[in-house]
Amino acid sequence: MTTATTRHSDRRISPVFLGIVAVTAVTGWATWTGFAEEPGIAVFLFVTGAWIVSLCLHEYAHARTALHSGDITIGAKGYLSLNPLAYTHALLSIVLPVIFVIMGGIGLPGGAVFIERDRIRGRWRHSLISAAGPLTNVLFAVACTAPFWLNALDGVPGEFRAALAFLALLQVSAAILNFLPVPGLDGYGVIEPWLSRNIKRQIEPFAPFGLLFVFALLWVPQVNAVFFDLVDTVLRGLGVSEYEASYGWSLYRFWS
Repeated sequence: MTTATTRHSDRRISPVFLGIVAVTAVTGWATWTGFAEEPGIAVFLFVTGAWIVSLCLHEYAHARTALHSGDITIGAKGYLSLNPLAYTHALLSIVLPVIFVIMGGIGLPGGAVFIERDRIRGRWRHSLISAAGPLTNVLFAVACTAPFWLNALDGVPGEFRAALAFLALLQVSAAILNFLPVPGLDGYGVIEPWLSRNIKRQIEPFAPFGLLFVFALLWVPQVNAVFFDLVDTVLRGLGVSEYEASYGWSLYRFWS
């Protein structure tokens, strides 16, 4: 596994990413302290900023794992800088996931970085590259819910608790959706290396429509109910109540 051709400048954190982190930190502080005159606006900026940060880390995890698995072209493409504008599909990776959060409170998976798979040897490495992204969402969900299951939020303003609960909901829903074994999603990428060439050839034409198919299913009331019941079950297991997550979403949609 070589990373010799990766320059230091390729790994320099992007000012764009640092700016998003700064906005997240400031609006999180404003929500925590009650400094914001309109808490909904602060919650919106805090959750949106944190959500974009998690999307960047999701893509970074794919890229970093690919780099250490043999794709030494990753650095030159800008994927290690955490710059959301450097992604192959910035619209799919950042803009659409944010829009779907606003529309339905769903942590929609983003697009993927372009990885030169022919440089990578071994099915386990291919699977790990695909799994790295959603595992980042899992870690983010654990970090968001840790204050709840550690009972570390006593005295914390309800608006901040609700914002953190809603952010946790987004991470849990993103992890679940990403791990679905549907073509075009990371879950399929995990199992694809283990499928026969004939099966992969039959599935390949449907890959561009996998995400669209999942999104369409989520608009079916029965499917939507089952999905969010699963998300709520996971959140309750992590100490987050359905009320707090729901309140967070209502604050997030401050315009409604």
